[in-house]
Amino acid sequence: MSEQQAALEAKIYSYVGRDYGPQHAWDPVNAVMIRHWCEAMGDANPIYTDPAYEELKAAAVPVEGIVAPPTMLQAWTMKGYANQLPAGSCEDDAFEVLGLLEAAGFTGVVAVNCDQEYERYLQLGEKVYHHCKLESISEHKTTPLGEGYFVTVVYSFYVDDAEGNAEKVGSMLFRVLKFKPAHQAKPAEDSVSDKPASRKISRPKPGINRDNAFFWEGLKQGKLLIQKCIGCQTLRHPPGPMCPACNSLEWDTKQSTGKGTIYSYVNLHHPQVPPFDSPNPVALVELDEGTRLIGGLVGIKPKDVKIGLPVSVEITTEDDLTLALFRPDSLNSDTQA
Repeated sequence: MSEQQAALEAKIYSYVGRDYGPQHAWDPVNAVMIRHWCEAMGDANPIYTDPAYEELKAAAVPVEGIVAPPTMLQAWTMKGYANQLPAGSCEDDAFEVLGLLEAAGFTGVVAVNCDQEYERYLQLGEKVYHHCKLESISEHKTTPLGEGYFVTVVYSFYVDDAEGNAEKVGSMLFRVLKFKPAHQAKPAEDSVSDKPASRKISRPKPGINRDNAFFWEGLKQGKLLIQKCIGCQTLRHPPGPMCPACNSLEWDTKQSTGKGTIYSYVNLHHPQVPPFDSPNPVALVELDEGTRLIGGLVGIKPKDVKIGLPVSVEITTEDDLTLALFRPDSLNSDTQA
């Protein structure tokens, strides 16, 4: 270990165990934020939006009025776009140690884990606040992304009862990898990527389980398969064990034509992650069958990607991994920016 690395580690490890907080919520738990969250997430559970839904409420949530989805836990105390905090909040940041790593050349960052635990439902009108602790910083690691350190922060969320006593309502472990990129991607603004190039570093392998194995097997056979509910015929992607429309566990597949349009997209510039080019165009494609899926784009310059652009699937094998990429049908098509 070099003297420079030893000095850096002595500094960053001195932050481990520090407590930060409280950080308060700007607003109490409210129906407006709950409704927007449920709409964005596609969660139609009536205990979150319908105060008159008493049958399920009596059995599952013995409180008055609607409750907040547990997965909203972090949303109540998140900073705004301008990083302003409500009065009484701690100004210090539990991830301030990342600045030291940034200055030392560890410029890449990627989220690794986010694990939440819930004690109870949050109710309308409650004001949430959190404390957090820098739980750990790993020893120096070498990963496919590059060398760096795993930084773990644990959040504890509270509300005060009528007597002013803190009641813990949930917790969250959040871990990031702060790293020096192993390979700097070559800018590709003016070049058209025609197919995945031969690279020293392979693409990361997907997580394959019993719910989505059919999708990857279908690609190997040259088919783009979409999961279909047997009960109500609803198509869904990504695959899952239960239909979100009717809760049926019975499903089949439908072979897609692979044709669709770009519903949304991003040209990913940072962090630069090998083996992908930078910028890396990735699209949310609305298939003609009605469902959407995310895929990389080929045969197009990042600056030419447009919402509404017609595309077709291109099933490609790189090493031992078969992928569903999308190629524009024509760059001369009428599109909506």
